[in-house]
Amino acid sequence: MRAMTIRRPGDLDNLVLSDRAEPVPGPGEVLVRVRACSLNYHDYVVAKGWLPVADGLVVLSDAAGEVVAVGPDVDTVAEGDTVISTFYPKWSTGPARRESTSAIPGDTVDGYARELISVPETWLTRSPAGLDLTEAATLPCAGLTAWRGVVVDGMVKPGDVVLTQGTGGVSLFALQFAKAAGATVIATSSSDEKLERLRKLGADHIINYRDVPEWGRAARQLTDGRGVDLVIEVGGSGTLAQSIDACGMNARIALIGVLSGVSGDMNVGAALTKQVTIKGLAVGSRTDQHDMIRAIETIGLRPVIDSLYPLDGLAAAFRHQEGGQHMGKICIQL
Repeated sequence: MRAMTIRRPGDLDNLVLSDRAEPVPGPGEVLVRVRACSLNYHDYVVAKGWLPVADGLVVLSDAAGEVVAVGPDVDTVAEGDTVISTFYPKWSTGPARRESTSAIPGDTVDGYARELISVPETWLTRSPAGLDLTEAATLPCAGLTAWRGVVVDGMVKPGDVVLTQGTGGVSLFALQFAKAAGATVIATSSSDEKLERLRKLGADHIINYRDVPEWGRAARQLTDGRGVDLVIEVGGSGTLAQSIDACGMNARIALIGVLSGVSGDMNVGAALTKQVTIKGLAVGSRTDQHDMIRAIETIGLRPVIDSLYPLDGLAAAFRHQEGGQHMGKICIQL
């Protein structure tokens, strides 16, 4: 069986297509033929060698595939079912705990860039009806992070105003979930072409943050001065000040990404005065994933796919991600 592994020290040139023995499912385990994976920023960080991982690690955290065999004592899936992975396979339900987030495929344990996997059935959920397996492979990290940011923690309701940043997977899913919840969405990007695509996806207002450096104030003005109710913050320290400026009273900021840095100045006074809640979050639980899947089936959401690569083109896919010109998810098809 083919698997894409990384040699230490990690770098895109150190991604190696390896031959591995085909796994056999043990008690409580499921054998899955992987049909698609998707790339996340976390995968890029691993591939670049910015996180210490085991030599020979199989990369990528997200996958979708078909169950080809089950071991003894498997109750939740059967041969022929289509399934998707979970980013935190030990996080079943409730709030995150250190032990529940200790295992991360493609980081602390082998990931899914391989033709066959054998994992405990609890590491998987069913794939949404109506989505092909490439679309389904985009959900475990980016889709679930946006779901938690908008719905679980964000508590968005009809009439709320949500601000999204950029055109990465999380931001696009957040736009789609927010619109389905009845919210008004203000979307930002540095590309006028991408902004028009965001409008076609449902964004009510668009702001080019290169043309409008004080985009937080501009977003607030679009709400007649009231401010937004929720910000999906993927930039980190470099954008947080503008996000706080965009906020209205009692607004919430879902702190998800660190694309512009991990530390910096913050207007604490504005956050206090507006009584803004800043909540860091990383993906979600298996229960959250089940809820998201039911919602996707109900609203008919279709993930935005940017491009497709074969397994042996993984390094090229990462370089495309590195270039920052993509819109939506970059996927690997097996």
